[in-house]
Amino acid sequence: MVKIDNIELPDFPLLLAPMEDVSDPPFRALCKEQGADVVYTEFVSSEGLIRNAAKSVMKLDIYEKERPVGIQIFGANLDSMLQTIDIVSASKPDIIDINFGCPVKKVVSKGAGAGILKDICLMEQLTAEMVKRTNIPVTVKTRLGWDHDSIKIVEVAERLQDVGCKAIAIHGRTRAQMYKGDADWKPIAEVKNNPRMHIPVFGNGDITSPEKAMEMRDSYGLDGAMIGRASIGNPWFFKQVKHFFKTGEHLAPITLEERVDAARRHLQMAIDWKGEILGVFETRRHYTNYFKGIPHFKEYRMKMVTSDDSKDVFAAFDEVLEKFAGHQFTE
Repeated sequence: MVKIDNIELPDFPLLLAPMEDVSDPPFRALCKEQGADVVYTEFVSSEGLIRNAAKSVMKLDIYEKERPVGIQIFGANLDSMLQTIDIVSASKPDIIDINFGCPVKKVVSKGAGAGILKDICLMEQLTAEMVKRTNIPVTVKTRLGWDHDSIKIVEVAERLQDVGCKAIAIHGRTRAQMYKGDADWKPIAEVKNNPRMHIPVFGNGDITSPEKAMEMRDSYGLDGAMIGRASIGNPWFFKQVKHFFKTGEHLAPITLEERVDAARRHLQMAIDWKGEILGVFETRRHYTNYFKGIPHFKEYRMKMVTSDDSKDVFAAFDEVLEKFAGHQFTE
């Protein structure tokens, strides 16, 4: 069993990573149904939240069926972050996660996300003060370092633990790498193997198959895996990994009917939560993977990703179900 403070999780839990415009309530619900042990919100801007920006406030919506659920926040100003802790705590998440890893320029340029990796003392101070501000467990998601020459993740993780961080998820790339090259899990294993570490250490980056998840567990000895891009349009990834762990075999391919049903539910939940326009727009990125493996699918995908009317998208789902009935997927 793995514990984040008093939150009990199964051995080697699978966590849905916080992803902007992806890990919203509809998608989190689908991933939870398919075996995700912990889910995280999209990251929430501290500056947006204290100014009551509608988009930031909306990201605080969490639901009982999601628990345990973490709300992730980012920022670099101590006062703003402490005000954010107060606002977020009112939503009663199970976990408050601090984003010290986002590599996107508009975040980094403000000293937030991975930008803070250039100031480890500030990173430690922010974490310490936020831990003091709330009784909710505070965790951190970060990267190996700013660049290859500044990787100090073993020291950083220990310092964050010592000021009260209850778990750490580490993406196996530096900020300079963005998402290029291969994730390096060895430094994450060094964090886990540090005899002074006693909080859970989760790995993130390039977990693209059940075999890779098993490698992270068995060869690197980490406490769990945080799944990001592999889950987009594939909420079944969590179930696939758990089936592989249990049986050593791959789960039978997800059927066309299951894929269409998930796509329909996803779109409907998105519309119910954020309205027709955003609901239609923000589910588009999932369709390629929902229907991956269907030959000559481009015509139908174009209908799904270019229509602004949900009726047309639902109609495209029906067409796919009728046109490709009986199609056998290989993965």
